[in-house]
Amino acid sequence: MSERHIARQQYRYGLVLIAPWLVTFVVFWLYPLVEAFWLSMSAYSTLTGQRQWIGLTNFAALFDDQLVWRALINTVVFTVGTVPATTAAALALAVMLDRFTSRWLGSVLRAAYFLPTVTSLVVVALVFTNLYARDGYLNAVCRMLGLPHPERGWLLEPTTALGSIMAMDVWMATGYYMVIVLAGLQTIPRQLYEAATLSGATAWQQFRWITLPLLKPTLLFVLVMNTIKSLQVFVEVYVMTRGGPLEGTTTTLVYEVYRNAFERTDGMGYAAAIAVVVFVVIVAASWGQMRLMRTVLPSYRAQR
Repeated sequence: MSERHIARQQYRYGLVLIAPWLVTFVVFWLYPLVEAFWLSMSAYSTLTGQRQWIGLTNFAALFDDQLVWRALINTVVFTVGTVPATTAAALALAVMLDRFTSRWLGSVLRAAYFLPTVTSLVVVALVFTNLYARDGYLNAVCRMLGLPHPERGWLLEPTTALGSIMAMDVWMATGYYMVIVLAGLQTIPRQLYEAATLSGATAWQQFRWITLPLLKPTLLFVLVMNTIKSLQVFVEVYVMTRGGPLEGTTTTLVYEVYRNAFERTDGMGYAAAIAVVVFVVIVAASWGQMRLMRTVLPSYRAQR
C-alpha cells in the first residue's frame, strides 16, 4: 500500500471523526450567523412571513435610535464594570485557595464559592430582586446601620439599578472563573517558587514574575470568555428590570434584540441588525484583549 493511499485513507477517517462536530457547527453556528446577516438587510414580518430586501436601511436606522445608543453605553459600562472586578476577585480567591494546607477546608471553600455558578440564573435574579426591594434585606441592614439607601428599592432608582445588577453578576460569576484560575495555578511547577525563595524573592516578586506570566493563557481565556458573556447580558435585565426603571436605564444590546424581535411584528430584521452589531463588538473586544495581554503582562521567559 502506497504512502499516498494511506494518507488519503487517514484523511477520510479524519473527516468521519469530525463529521458530527462539523454538522453541528454548520447547522447551529454558521447557518444562523449567515441567516442573521441576511435578515439584518431585510424587512421581515412575523405575521405574514414575508421578507423584503432593504439593504443597509436597518443599520442606518440604528444611528438615529437613541435607545440603541443607550443600550450600547449600558452594555459597555456593564462589561467594563464587571469583567475587571470578577477577574480580580477570582484571581485573589484562587491564590488564597491554592495556598491552603488543609485539603478538606480548601475543598469546602471551592464548593461554596462555585455554588452560585450552578444555580439557575433566573432563580438568583429573583432572589436578588427581593434582596434589592424596598423592604428587602439590603435596605433593612442599611437602616440598622444608619447608611443612606434608596427608599423605593435599589432596582427602582435610575442611579443604582444598573450597578445593582452588575454587583449580582460579579457575585455569581466569580466562583466559576476562580476554578479556572485555580486550575491554571496548579499547573505552575512548585520548583520555580522554591528557587525564587532561595534567591531571596519576596512573595510579591514571585507573584509578579512567576505567577502572572505563567498564568497569562488562563487569564486571557477568563477575560475573553467573561467579556463575551457580559456583552451578551440579557437574563438579569429581563428578570429584574425589563430595561427600567426609566426607559433605557438598564437596557442592553441583547435585550434590545429580544424587544425588537418578539415585541414587534415587523422588528425581526432590525433586531438582526442589532445582533450583528453585538457580534462585531464581541469580535473587536476579543481581538483587543488578546493584543493587550501580549503587552501588559510580562513574559516569564524574558525575565529568567
